[in-house]
Amino acid sequence: MPTTTNEYVVGLLYPQSGPAGLFGPSCLTSARLAVDDVNARGGILGRQVRIEAIDASVAAAGAAGSVAGLVESDRIQAVVGWHRSDVRRAVARRLDRRVPYVYTALYEGGEHTEGLWLTGETPRQQVLPALRWLRDELAVRRWFVVGSEYLWPRRTAAACHNYARTLGVQICGEAYRSVGTEAYDDVLTMIEASGATGVIQLQLGQDAVHFNRQFAALGLAAGIVRFSPLMDESMLLASGPDATADLFVASAYFGSLVTDAAMDFGSRYFGAYGPDACPPSAMGESCMEGLLLLESLVNGAGSTAVDDLLSCARPTRYDGPRGSLALRSAHTDQPVYLAAAAGCDFDVLTTLPGG
Repeated sequence: MPTTTNEYVVGLLYPQSGPAGLFGPSCLTSARLAVDDVNARGGILGRQVRIEAIDASVAAAGAAGSVAGLVESDRIQAVVGWHRSDVRRAVARRLDRRVPYVYTALYEGGEHTEGLWLTGETPRQQVLPALRWLRDELAVRRWFVVGSEYLWPRRTAAACHNYARTLGVQICGEAYRSVGTEAYDDVLTMIEASGATGVIQLQLGQDAVHFNRQFAALGLAAGIVRFSPLMDESMLLASGPDATADLFVASAYFGSLVTDAAMDFGSRYFGAYGPDACPPSAMGESCMEGLLLLESLVNGAGSTAVDDLLSCARPTRYDGPRGSLALRSAHTDQPVYLAAAAGCDFDVLTTLPGG
């Protein structure tokens, strides 16, 4: 059914099942809170915002086809969401600048497609300064990379090799397994044999949960540090408190982050959804960032047309749970933090310097 003239419908593209499905509830609830905020301010160009949920758990071509069909039938006027990089590429090709597209996931970097805006972190912001900190503070110099088999882990691992040379540390082994892998016995054997003192985890959702449990069960957590740029509270909870020792994470948002903006968001989130709501993880919270950026882009340009958004000379800024942020070259400029897992929560240790 086509959108009514008094609505601005945003396709919220996020994983609803599969290894990344555990992020889904937080994505949806965070986006709903953002919609309430945007609508309370008058909506987008005076139109009330509504979400159309789209499943990003399917193959990239299928997700892109679903999005394109909704655009062509005038059911959505923009796309926002957290999903894998291969889905992003497929969606961007199918959209071809027809509607604004805000991608909220951390990703491998280097994306400059016109009509696509990005709020997520990149390896230079997360991985490089985190490896430097772990080298200097914990003397971790030998790393083994474990990744899920898709674009983001592969490209991020390539960056890790460059960072290792810059930092004078070593990547002493790598292993990739298909998305949805549950058994890691062979990978754990490789890690033990490598002499690594740290593991860089580039795994998607439930893949990392299975790995964490088996890593700890084998006793490796007692002597090998883990670092991940993609780990949230739901993954810690699923891993269990006994499987998260010496696990470090770099992210632009943690539920335990003690800033005025983050605490205000947490208070309003649980006030809206109750104390038993799924925690507002980095992946879910990013969807709020995406909707706030979309509001600022469209209202700032006074137009929904991608060409008008691209040509608008007005600087784009917005205030959200990650603070007061500005857009630079279609990417959000934001602080990134390093945290240590503390059971099923995070202890934020420091703000990482720019990569």
